[in-house]
Amino acid sequence: MDRLNTVTGSVRPEDLGITLVHEHLLIGYPGWSMDALAPPFRRAEAVSRGVDRLTELRAHGVTTFVDPCPIDLGRDVEFMAEVSEKSGVHVICATGAYTELEGLSYTFRALPVEEITAIYVKELTEGIGSTGIRAGFVKVATGAPAISAYERKLVVAGGRAAAAVGCPVLTHTEDAQCGLEQIALLTEQGVMAHRILVGHSDGRDDHDYRRALADRGAYVGFDRFGLDAILDDDKRVDGVCRMIDDGYVTSVCLSHDSICAGWLGRPVFRGRRVTTAEAIAAANPNWTATHLFTRIFPRMRERGVTDADIRTMLVSNPGRYFRGDVAPGRDNRHRMIA
Repeated sequence: MDRLNTVTGSVRPEDLGITLVHEHLLIGYPGWSMDALAPPFRRAEAVSRGVDRLTELRAHGVTTFVDPCPIDLGRDVEFMAEVSEKSGVHVICATGAYTELEGLSYTFRALPVEEITAIYVKELTEGIGSTGIRAGFVKVATGAPAISAYERKLVVAGGRAAAAVGCPVLTHTEDAQCGLEQIALLTEQGVMAHRILVGHSDGRDDHDYRRALADRGAYVGFDRFGLDAILDDDKRVDGVCRMIDDGYVTSVCLSHDSICAGWLGRPVFRGRRVTTAEAIAAANPNWTATHLFTRIFPRMRERGVTDADIRTMLVSNPGRYFRGDVAPGRDNRHRMIA
């Protein structure tokens, strides 16, 4: 792709720079607006928080923030555009829908796959609603331990839309399961494997699974750094080091899946119970969008990860993923871990 969509216009892939591939400004689980006990959403305060967080990221050199919030999870592309304009950070938004369990599935369950595909294509090529803001990629999401019939239909629609437009696909997985099945479904629709980034592949400590994703030609998302309630960061660091040692540095992308501007309504954490944002922060004190830069990269460097490796994972890999012209390849360095 010569140009790709951001919420404030198109840019060249080579202008993305340091890119966090999976972060959020706002999240609101379906039904949040019906919760009469939830605090009111104060948009101006949320915009200010979002701008502050992205400004902090700019200080660490980040120039692009990928927000894969799907249609049914509180997506607000005008909010994204305002934060992007005020912070000076590129924001790339998605089209697509969430999992059957945690998304809003009634309407899409009733629509045929052809009409869902057309909805995605419209958001990619014409714009989202009346905003004129175009999505830059397709988001697909599946639960665990298997892909449901509903989710399968949406993955097929997402793959067809991405193949028709020539954009990449970013996926959501639960507990690092079903990534291989996602790749198979998407490639059957005409999406090249190197246009797929399998998200949340650090949802469990399974090196063989992540190697298998890379061997299929997809990018592997270590994108929940700081979310210790799911997996300890020591295991994530070890997983990245093992991937690099095995020659897969060009297959790895990094992020946090953090929520920078706030929640719409009261958050539902891992689908289990309604809680507060403060309680989630207390349980995951490192779950911030700057955690990689302040805490994780120093630990990786102590393990022998080079600045060139980090730049590959933050700059080169996201750029190639969005550009789509070069597939990741194994480098066979087999560096010894210190």
